[in-house]
Amino acid sequence: MAFSTGTSWGTFGIMLPIAGDLAGATDIAMMLPMLSAVLAGAVFGDHCSPISDTTILSSTGARCGHIDHVSTQLPYALATAAVAAVGYLVLGFTDSLSISLLAGGSAFVVVCALFGWLSRRPGKLA
Repeated sequence: MAFSTGTSWGTFGIMLPIAGDLAGATDIAMMLPMLSAVLAGAVFGDHCSPISDTTILSSTGARCGHIDHVSTQLPYALATAAVAAVGYLVLGFTDSLSISLLAGGSAFVVVCALFGWLSRRPGKLA
């Protein structure tokens, strides 16, 4: 939703009440993870959206082409979203916050190592 509209705040306003009601109707212990998933997803969508005001201002401030800015930021945003997805999936399957944090932390270490390895390869990932 945030990617399509270009606003994270608009997504917060629409999706937070829905996630809160969903958590209240199913399992109140999942209130915090559901609300944090909405916040993380909205910020991710806003960051990757080519029509977002922050993306447009960032590319203008960096004095680079708008789509060039979006395409250089996308791999990092997608990697971060993948780490978050691992944590949320593990939390959903195990219902254990500790295991979820461990899995998310492990995924983060793997992604950092992967980006470090890619940055050392000549001609790859500036």
